[in-house]
Amino acid sequence: MRGVDLRPSRSDPHAGAPILRAGPPPGEASVSVVLVHGRGDSAQGILSLVEPLRERGAPDVTFLAPEATDNAWYPQRFMESVERNQPHLDSALAVLDRTVATLEAAGLPRERIVIAGFSQGACLALEWVARAGGAFGGVVALSGGLIGSDVDPARYPRRLDGTVAFLGCSDVDGHIPETRVHASARQVEAQGAEVIARIYPGMPHTVNDDELRWFADRLRALHTVAGVQSA
Repeated sequence: MRGVDLRPSRSDPHAGAPILRAGPPPGEASVSVVLVHGRGDSAQGILSLVEPLRERGAPDVTFLAPEATDNAWYPQRFMESVERNQPHLDSALAVLDRTVATLEAAGLPRERIVIAGFSQGACLALEWVARAGGAFGGVVALSGGLIGSDVDPARYPRRLDGTVAFLGCSDVDGHIPETRVHASARQVEAQGAEVIARIYPGMPHTVNDDELRWFADRLRALHTVAGVQSA
């Protein structure tokens, strides 16, 4: 039997995407985070959030960061039609499928896995969780929203009961309209997620201290619960 070809191709441009790690190997930490970088960034770049999170009290968890081919997950703006971003979008979603499957194979349940990203990575992270459904430890969308020309509930039939969703963004972000942040929050809330949406007046397209503190607090809470359950 021939093996699966995981080299990039026109139909699967992110096949074989490398995955970088910070922290202990999967399965040696009680909580894991998938970090998804933005357009023009890299896996190493998004892993630069690890140290600020630790400085704000995040425990020593596993961070996995996949890297997009040519440093972009899909070619058009996230508010273009889904079709205009194919096949890159489906290929990118498949990368997250494989990354999460790696964690689950190491024995981590979804309630101890957080999917997080910034900008284009935030859009992809939120889109993947909304489509996948399930009770995740969290989804953290830092300046992002659901992908597509509109937020179509038909694309998201699965429930998110038990998932905590954090959406943070500026009210004047040149890439992410505030209206799409609110529409995305309403959608995942309708799927059963507990939603925290914070709009920061005048903030540039960046990650701020309040977002990092919430993120670190969430990881600490998940770590504490995991420790109690295993005691």
